[in-house]
Amino acid sequence: MSGAVAEHDPEQLDGAVPPPTPDPPTEPAAPQGSGKSLTIGAVCKALSQEFDDISISKIRYLEDQKLLAPRRTAGGYRLYSQADVERLRAILRMQRDEFLPLRVIRQELATGDFTGRRPSGESQKRRAASVGEPVTTFTQAELLEQAGVRESFLRELQEFGIVTPARHDGRPAYDETDLEIVRAAAELSKFGVAGRNLRVFRTSADREAALLEQLLSAQLRSRSQARRKEAVENLESLAAVCGHLKHLLLVRDLRRLKSTAE
Repeated sequence: MSGAVAEHDPEQLDGAVPPPTPDPPTEPAAPQGSGKSLTIGAVCKALSQEFDDISISKIRYLEDQKLLAPRRTAGGYRLYSQADVERLRAILRMQRDEFLPLRVIRQELATGDFTGRRPSGESQKRRAASVGEPVTTFTQAELLEQAGVRESFLRELQEFGIVTPARHDGRPAYDETDLEIVRAAAELSKFGVAGRNLRVFRTSADREAALLEQLLSAQLRSRSQARRKEAVENLESLAAVCGHLKHLLLVRDLRRLKSTAE
């Protein structure tokens, strides 16, 4: 039996799953001795108590969108591990509770930390870290008030290129990303990290952006709207993976630093 799903309208790939189609017969149960692995039918039944609209076709659709990757038996049947089930549960919760499009869900999954429920106050931080999300703009006074910093501190960040506001009607305009950058810089300043010390982060970000531009520049400039949309999704995913990798490398080095101090 083939596990393939029919192609869907590209406009539907970024948001809600298309209307459900009649489910095919459930695949055979997992054989005895398969541990905690579950068939797609068993997974659907297990999650139906929390998600009323769960269906086999919906799970297959998410797999087709590369959000799930269950292992296959020799006969081609899907077997889901407990980690697969938790990943699916997280995807469904992000769709239901936060109305996240699939491209943002991919970004969340790429971090490797997706099972926890995020408080509502995190939505602004998520938008700030998203390439394609629309953002709210702030005046300088509004930014200073929300970040809780002095104008001189903001001026220092701008001087070293850490914050680069746009211009609206000749006045600086800041967005949610600028706000989160200022907040992070303010936290570091409590440990004596000045604006000039933050240039190392700016240099690293510029190099990573240049790398991703090399990888996706052709797609981003494509005349096809579908290809440009796919490129933005790939930017989101790659940015999340790069950020996660950078964090892991930092943790590894800090562990070495800790070992020398013991």
